[in-house]
Amino acid sequence: MDSNIAWIIFFGALATYASRAGGHLVLSRFERVHPRIEAGLDAVPAAVLTTLFAPAMLSAGPVDLLAMVVAGIVMLRTNLMTMFLAGAAVLVAGRYLVG
Repeated sequence: MDSNIAWIIFFGALATYASRAGGHLVLSRFERVHPRIEAGLDAVPAAVLTTLFAPAMLSAGPVDLLAMVVAGIVMLRTNLMTMFLAGAAVLVAGRYLVG
C-alpha cells in the first residue's frame, strides 16, 4: 500500500473519531438536550442513508433496483437489520443469476 494512502486512511479515521468524541463530549455537558436538537440528531441516520442510496439509485441496473425495492418494502414491515439482509440477499442472488 502506498504510504500516502495509509496516511489518508489514518487521518480520515482520526477526524472521524474526533468528530464523534467531540460531539459526545459537548452533549454530555448538558443535563437535558433541547427537543429540536434531539430531533435533528435523530434525523442524521436517515440523512446519511439517503446520501448513500440516492446516487446508487440513479446509476443502478435492474438487479440493483429490484434489491432496493425489496429492501424498501421489507423496511416498512420489519427492522433495519432485516431490511439490509433482505436487500443484500436479493442483490447477491440477482447478480448470481443474471450475471
